[in-house]
Amino acid sequence: MKKVYFLQTCDTCKRILKEVNTAGFERQEIKTNNITETQLDEMYALSGSYEGLFNKRARLYTSKDLKNKNLSEADYKNYLLQEYTFLKRPVFIVDDTIFIGNSKKVIAQLKEVL
Repeated sequence: MKKVYFLQTCDTCKRILKEVNTAGFERQEIKTNNITETQLDEMYALSGSYEGLFNKRARLYTSKDLKNKNLSEADYKNYLLQEYTFLKRPVFIVDDTIFIGNSKKVIAQLKEVL
């Protein structure tokens, strides 16, 4: 399976999608097509952590003062399901490997696999 979760309005996502060969990938724009609990559970199974999927740079993270709260994995999961901006993006799934976020290291690893 090859899939990418991204945000169409995110300039970083746009740049990475141009940079990476996504031919053969199923593409899901997360604002118009929210991630389901099943999809989130699949990402969790590959990553081992809801916190690892969580975008701590999101404006809502700051406005809700979440950094000063002791969040559990269940809390992270609930926030991810409630609001698309909390998903660290883009998220690429290639077979049984997940690549989360936009760091140069993650994108370099993704390119090696492709």
